[in-house]
Amino acid sequence: MRKFDPVSLDEINEVKLMNRIDRKYWFHIELLKELLEKVQDYYEVLEINNEHLMEYRSSYFDTPDNAMYMHHHNRKLNRYKVRQRKYLVSGHSFFEIKFKTNKKRTIKERIPSEINGAEIATSENNFLQNNSPYGDTEMIPSLQNRFYRITLIHKHRKDRCTIDIAPEFWNTKGEKKLDNLVIFELKRGKSLKGSPMVGILRQLKIRQRGLSKYCTGRALLDNTLKQNAFKPRLRFLEKIK
Repeated sequence: MRKFDPVSLDEINEVKLMNRIDRKYWFHIELLKELLEKVQDYYEVLEINNEHLMEYRSSYFDTPDNAMYMHHHNRKLNRYKVRQRKYLVSGHSFFEIKFKTNKKRTIKERIPSEINGAEIATSENNFLQNNSPYGDTEMIPSLQNRFYRITLIHKHRKDRCTIDIAPEFWNTKGEKKLDNLVIFELKRGKSLKGSPMVGILRQLKIRQRGLSKYCTGRALLDNTLKQNAFKPRLRFLEKIK
Protein backbone atom coordinates (compact mmCIF):
# COMPACT_ATOMS: atom_id res chain seq x y z
CA MET A 1 0.00 0.00 0.00
CA ARG A 2 3.04 2.29 0.13
CA LYS A 3 2.51 3.27 -3.54
CA PHE A 4 -0.86 4.83 -2.70
CA ASP A 5 -1.11 8.39 -1.46
CA PRO A 6 -2.67 8.38 2.04
CA VAL A 7 -5.85 10.24 2.93
CA SER A 8 -7.19 10.94 6.43
CA LEU A 9 -10.63 10.22 7.84
CA ASP A 10 -11.42 13.95 8.04
CA GLU A 11 -10.53 14.42 4.36
CA ILE A 12 -13.05 11.84 3.14
CA ASN A 13 -16.16 13.21 4.87
CA GLU A 14 -17.56 14.25 1.50
CA VAL A 15 -17.56 10.63 0.33
CA LYS A 16 -19.22 8.97 3.32
CA LEU A 17 -21.94 7.94 0.85
CA MET A 18 -24.58 7.12 3.44
CA ASN A 19 -27.10 7.30 0.57
CA ARG A 20 -25.60 5.57 -2.44
CA ILE A 21 -25.67 3.01 -5.15
CA ASP A 22 -23.22 0.17 -4.79
CA ARG A 23 -21.95 -2.91 -6.56
CA LYS A 24 -20.36 -5.95 -4.93
CA TYR A 25 -17.74 -8.40 -6.16
CA TRP A 26 -15.97 -11.28 -4.46
CA PHE A 27 -12.89 -13.21 -5.46
CA HIS A 28 -9.83 -15.15 -4.30
CA ILE A 29 -7.18 -13.10 -2.52
CA GLU A 30 -4.58 -14.07 -5.14
CA LEU A 31 -6.13 -11.41 -7.46
CA LEU A 32 -5.85 -8.58 -4.96
CA LYS A 33 -2.22 -7.58 -5.58
CA GLU A 34 -2.79 -7.13 -9.31
CA LEU A 35 -5.98 -5.17 -8.72
CA LEU A 36 -4.23 -2.76 -6.35
CA GLU A 37 -1.39 -2.23 -8.81
CA LYS A 38 -3.82 -1.28 -11.56
CA VAL A 39 -5.81 1.28 -9.52
CA GLN A 40 -3.07 3.16 -7.68
CA ASP A 41 -3.06 6.03 -10.23
CA TYR A 42 -6.76 6.70 -9.59
CA TYR A 43 -7.19 6.19 -5.85
CA GLU A 44 -5.81 7.16 -2.45
CA VAL A 45 -5.90 4.88 0.59
CA LEU A 46 -7.49 5.70 3.93
CA GLU A 47 -4.86 5.90 6.67
CA ILE A 48 -5.61 6.06 10.41
CA ASN A 49 -2.83 5.92 12.99
CA ASN A 50 -0.43 4.84 10.22
CA GLU A 51 -2.67 1.84 9.48
CA HIS A 52 -4.15 0.92 6.09
CA LEU A 53 -5.55 -2.52 6.93
CA MET A 54 -8.17 -2.00 9.61
CA GLU A 55 -10.11 -4.45 11.72
CA TYR A 56 -13.90 -4.20 11.89
CA ARG A 57 -16.26 -6.18 14.12
CA SER A 58 -20.03 -6.42 13.73
CA SER A 59 -22.89 -7.84 15.75
CA TYR A 60 -26.09 -8.39 13.77
CA PHE A 61 -29.63 -8.64 15.10
CA ASP A 62 -32.73 -10.21 13.58
CA THR A 63 -36.24 -11.21 14.58
CA PRO A 64 -36.87 -14.65 16.11
CA ASP A 65 -38.25 -15.82 12.73
CA ASN A 66 -35.23 -14.42 10.84
CA ALA A 67 -37.29 -11.87 8.91
CA MET A 68 -34.30 -9.83 7.67
CA TYR A 69 -32.43 -12.91 6.50
CA MET A 70 -35.51 -14.26 4.74
CA HIS A 71 -36.34 -10.94 3.07
CA HIS A 72 -32.87 -10.91 1.51
CA HIS A 73 -33.04 -14.59 0.53
CA ASN A 74 -36.43 -14.07 -1.11
CA ARG A 75 -35.15 -10.95 -2.95
CA LYS A 76 -37.65 -8.71 -1.25
CA LEU A 77 -37.18 -5.05 -2.08
CA ASN A 78 -37.13 -2.44 0.69
CA ARG A 79 -35.22 -4.65 3.13
CA TYR A 80 -33.17 -3.92 6.25
CA LYS A 81 -30.07 -5.03 8.13
CA VAL A 82 -29.47 -4.04 11.77
CA ARG A 83 -26.06 -4.19 13.46
CA GLN A 84 -23.67 -2.78 15.98
CA ARG A 85 -20.26 -2.14 14.41
CA LYS A 86 -16.92 -1.33 16.00
CA TYR A 87 -14.13 0.31 13.98
CA LEU A 88 -11.16 -0.83 16.03
CA VAL A 89 -8.44 1.45 14.63
CA SER A 90 -10.45 4.66 15.04
CA GLY A 91 -12.13 3.43 18.24
CA HIS A 92 -15.60 4.41 16.98
CA SER A 93 -18.67 2.23 17.51
CA PHE A 94 -22.10 2.71 15.93
CA PHE A 95 -25.55 1.20 15.88
CA GLU A 96 -26.38 1.04 12.16
CA ILE A 97 -29.50 0.47 10.08
CA LYS A 98 -28.98 -0.35 6.40
CA PHE A 99 -31.97 0.01 4.11
CA LYS A 100 -31.94 -1.35 0.55
CA THR A 101 -34.65 0.45 -1.40
CA ASN A 102 -36.71 -0.76 -4.32
CA LYS A 103 -34.65 1.68 -6.42
CA LYS A 104 -31.51 -0.33 -5.52
CA ARG A 105 -30.09 2.44 -3.38
CA THR A 106 -28.48 1.75 -0.02
CA ILE A 107 -29.30 4.19 2.78
CA LYS A 108 -27.42 3.90 6.06
CA GLU A 109 -28.42 5.61 9.28
CA ARG A 110 -26.38 5.33 12.48
CA ILE A 111 -25.83 6.61 16.00
CA PRO A 112 -22.93 6.13 18.43
CA SER A 113 -23.17 2.82 20.27
CA GLU A 114 -21.73 1.07 23.30
CA ILE A 115 -21.39 -2.18 21.39
CA ASN A 116 -21.82 -5.38 23.37
CA GLY A 117 -23.29 -7.80 20.83
CA ALA A 118 -25.81 -9.21 23.30
CA GLU A 119 -28.65 -6.71 23.25
CA ILE A 120 -29.95 -3.50 21.77
CA ALA A 121 -29.81 -0.54 24.15
CA THR A 122 -32.86 1.63 24.81
CA SER A 123 -31.45 4.52 22.76
CA GLU A 124 -30.74 2.12 19.90
CA ASN A 125 -34.25 0.71 20.04
CA ASN A 126 -35.69 4.22 19.89
CA PHE A 127 -33.52 4.90 16.85
CA LEU A 128 -34.70 1.63 15.31
CA GLN A 129 -38.31 2.60 15.90
CA ASN A 130 -37.81 5.95 14.17
CA ASN A 131 -35.92 4.56 11.16
CA SER A 132 -37.36 1.10 10.44
CA PRO A 133 -40.46 -1.09 10.85
CA TYR A 134 -38.77 -3.04 13.67
CA GLY A 135 -38.97 -0.73 16.66
CA ASP A 136 -41.73 -2.71 18.38
CA THR A 137 -40.38 -6.10 17.29
CA GLU A 138 -38.30 -8.45 19.42
CA MET A 139 -34.72 -8.43 18.19
CA ILE A 140 -32.16 -11.07 19.09
CA PRO A 141 -28.40 -11.40 18.39
CA SER A 142 -27.98 -13.58 15.31
CA LEU A 143 -24.40 -13.29 14.03
CA GLN A 144 -21.04 -11.77 14.82
CA ASN A 145 -18.28 -11.21 12.31
CA ARG A 146 -14.80 -9.80 11.93
CA PHE A 147 -12.84 -8.76 8.84
CA TYR A 148 -9.98 -6.52 7.76
CA ARG A 149 -10.68 -3.59 5.44
CA ILE A 150 -8.73 -1.45 2.99
CA THR A 151 -10.61 1.68 1.90
CA LEU A 152 -9.76 3.37 -1.40
CA ILE A 153 -10.97 6.89 -2.21
CA HIS A 154 -11.09 8.22 -5.76
CA LYS A 155 -8.63 11.12 -6.10
CA HIS A 156 -11.44 13.40 -7.30
CA ARG A 157 -13.78 12.14 -4.55
CA LYS A 158 -16.20 10.55 -6.99
CA ASP A 159 -16.39 7.14 -5.40
CA ARG A 160 -14.96 4.92 -2.70
CA CYS A 161 -14.14 1.24 -2.60
CA THR A 162 -14.00 -1.08 0.37
CA ILE A 163 -11.91 -4.25 0.24
CA ASP A 164 -12.81 -6.68 3.01
CA ILE A 165 -10.37 -9.53 3.62
CA ALA A 166 -10.62 -12.85 5.48
CA PRO A 167 -14.12 -12.53 6.97
CA GLU A 168 -14.84 -14.62 10.04
CA PHE A 169 -18.34 -15.49 11.30
CA TRP A 170 -19.63 -16.97 14.55
CA ASN A 171 -22.81 -17.50 16.55
CA THR A 172 -24.34 -20.23 18.71
CA LYS A 173 -24.27 -22.60 15.70
CA GLY A 174 -20.48 -22.51 15.27
CA GLU A 175 -17.79 -20.47 13.53
CA LYS A 176 -16.29 -20.16 10.06
CA LYS A 177 -13.33 -18.20 8.69
CA LEU A 178 -12.68 -17.61 4.98
CA ASP A 179 -9.00 -16.68 4.94
CA ASN A 180 -8.67 -16.30 1.17
CA LEU A 181 -11.89 -14.46 0.39
CA VAL A 182 -12.00 -10.80 -0.69
CA ILE A 183 -15.35 -8.97 -0.67
CA PHE A 184 -15.08 -5.82 -2.77
CA GLU A 185 -17.68 -3.05 -2.87
CA LEU A 186 -17.77 -0.04 -5.18
CA LYS A 187 -19.86 2.85 -3.85
CA ARG A 188 -20.99 6.03 -5.61
CA GLY A 189 -23.62 8.70 -5.12
CA LYS A 190 -24.77 8.37 -8.74
CA SER A 191 -24.08 6.09 -11.70
CA LEU A 192 -21.22 3.64 -11.28
CA LYS A 193 -20.48 3.61 -15.00
CA GLY A 194 -18.02 6.52 -14.80
CA SER A 195 -15.78 4.83 -12.25
CA PRO A 196 -12.38 3.61 -13.53
CA MET A 197 -12.76 0.67 -11.18
CA VAL A 198 -15.50 -0.90 -13.30
CA GLY A 199 -13.21 -1.29 -16.31
CA ILE A 200 -10.29 -2.55 -14.25
CA LEU A 201 -12.41 -5.23 -12.60
CA ARG A 202 -13.64 -6.27 -16.03
CA GLN A 203 -10.02 -6.53 -17.28
CA LEU A 204 -9.27 -8.92 -14.41
CA LYS A 205 -12.41 -10.94 -15.23
CA ILE A 206 -13.86 -10.22 -11.81
CA ARG A 207 -17.62 -10.34 -12.27
CA GLN A 208 -20.22 -8.46 -10.29
CA ARG A 209 -21.82 -10.86 -7.84
CA GLY A 210 -23.79 -9.78 -4.81
CA LEU A 211 -22.81 -11.10 -1.41
CA SER A 212 -24.24 -10.11 1.95
CA LYS A 213 -21.82 -10.82 4.79
CA TYR A 214 -24.78 -11.21 7.14
CA CYS A 215 -26.70 -13.71 5.02
CA THR A 216 -23.56 -15.58 4.00
CA GLY A 217 -22.45 -16.03 7.59
CA ARG A 218 -25.90 -17.21 8.69
CA ALA A 219 -26.17 -19.67 5.81
CA LEU A 220 -22.67 -21.08 6.33
CA LEU A 221 -23.33 -21.73 10.01
CA ASP A 222 -26.91 -23.00 9.92
CA ASN A 223 -28.05 -25.43 7.23
CA THR A 224 -31.59 -25.43 8.65
CA LEU A 225 -32.11 -21.93 7.24
CA LYS A 226 -33.59 -21.64 3.78
CA GLN A 227 -30.65 -21.00 1.45
CA ASN A 228 -31.53 -22.14 -2.07
CA ALA A 229 -30.88 -18.66 -3.46
CA PHE A 230 -27.38 -18.63 -1.95
CA LYS A 231 -26.23 -22.12 -2.92
CA PRO A 232 -24.03 -21.20 -5.93
CA ARG A 233 -21.93 -18.79 -3.87
CA LEU A 234 -21.90 -21.10 -0.86
CA ARG A 235 -20.44 -23.88 -2.99
CA PHE A 236 -17.72 -21.48 -4.17
CA LEU A 237 -16.98 -20.32 -0.64
CA GLU A 238 -16.71 -23.85 0.70
CA LYS A 239 -14.02 -24.56 -1.92
CA ILE A 240 -12.01 -21.36 -1.61
CA LYS A 241 -8.60 -22.18 -0.11
